[in-house]
Amino acid sequence: MFNDLNKSPLNKNLQRLFMLRNIAILAQCLTFSLVYIIIDLDIPWTGMIIVVILLTTLNLLTWIRLYRKWPVSNLEFFAQLLIDVFALSALLYFSGGSTNPFISLYLLPLTIAAATLPWRYTWVMAIITIGCYTILLFNYIPLPHDHSKHLIEFNLHVSGMWLAFVLSTVIIAWFVVKMSISIRDRDHDLALAREQVLRNEQIVALGTLAAGAAHELGTPLSTMAVITGELQKENTDDSEFQSNIRILRDQITHCKETLTRLLAKAGQARVEGGSQLPVDEFLSSLLEKWKLIRPTVKFSYHSDGPLPAPKIMDNQLVSQSLLNLLNNAADASSKQIEIKSRWDETNLHLEIIDDGEGLSDEATHRAGEAFFTTKTPEQGFGIGLFLANANIERLGGSVHLFNLESRGACTQVTLPLIESEA
Repeated sequence: MFNDLNKSPLNKNLQRLFMLRNIAILAQCLTFSLVYIIIDLDIPWTGMIIVVILLTTLNLLTWIRLYRKWPVSNLEFFAQLLIDVFALSALLYFSGGSTNPFISLYLLPLTIAAATLPWRYTWVMAIITIGCYTILLFNYIPLPHDHSKHLIEFNLHVSGMWLAFVLSTVIIAWFVVKMSISIRDRDHDLALAREQVLRNEQIVALGTLAAGAAHELGTPLSTMAVITGELQKENTDDSEFQSNIRILRDQITHCKETLTRLLAKAGQARVEGGSQLPVDEFLSSLLEKWKLIRPTVKFSYHSDGPLPAPKIMDNQLVSQSLLNLLNNAADASSKQIEIKSRWDETNLHLEIIDDGEGLSDEATHRAGEAFFTTKTPEQGFGIGLFLANANIERLGGSVHLFNLESRGACTQVTLPLIESEA
């Protein structure tokens, strides 16, 4: 029901108020029938029936309004509560006023206002309900009284007070609590939105710094490339020296290529774009690139999934994020890391397992925060995991870190794949 309803808290609360009013109308009709048939009281039935018809008409209009996408304002919701207060006052006026045991139902609209509306509306509602109660102390149509049935009438009054208490308790325990949950959900969504905005601001700031660093690092890398080239021409008889120089030149070449791609991508409107590769080819290419970056790291790789493998979006964000996670595992590992990949038609599941000391309690709770790191300043700045987590979440995936029971830590990555067209 109300599938197209704007899901703001006040919209939800108005829908609940509509449902509650339906229950109240049905309860009033049932009560009128019982009083008319069983108790046979002579009260102004015409006036009371007119009030119920007007209330039913209002609820019909509210039902039509709920299908509109207009947001519900505080004033509109307050007006709906006021109509219920005035309808209750009219019914009480025709049935004994302040002597009616259902007079305590005035507390319900006041409680709802206090749970859902700003304090100004609550105080106005309090003044109005107190005023209506006060007027009904002096102005009302008394219920017919038969002295010969005094004990029966007293028992009915006590039973009415009990029923009013039960109704009030049930409504407060269900209806008002639901309203409070809606408000807490809204606050939670706002907190998540603020956190996302802060993360985006941090990413933009890091991107700006990265672009500036790319320009500044170009010259030193070119200088190092020239010097290592000259050194390679010297000491040709020293095989160990030549091997180390080749590794150093490969690292410099990789850094220059990375900076070139970074500057080339900086002007793209959509960094998520990229080519499509089968997931097994993508992972093989990624690990080949990683072996070039970290030639001394020992690792084992196992893959499992249907062939031909589904495709994944091959772009700079995905590759860089996974490389950051691999580098973190390599830094934490003492001997070797284990990499497992598994895919189905919709998702890639990647596990990176190291044999290090595992995550501390602080790292477990703060992993992924910008500039949080357990490394020394010479080893890292705490942005690799932050960017990897942010980028993978933007692409619809997730990153989860946890300690293993034996030793070390595991990084679980889930990435969506491109579903093949039927």
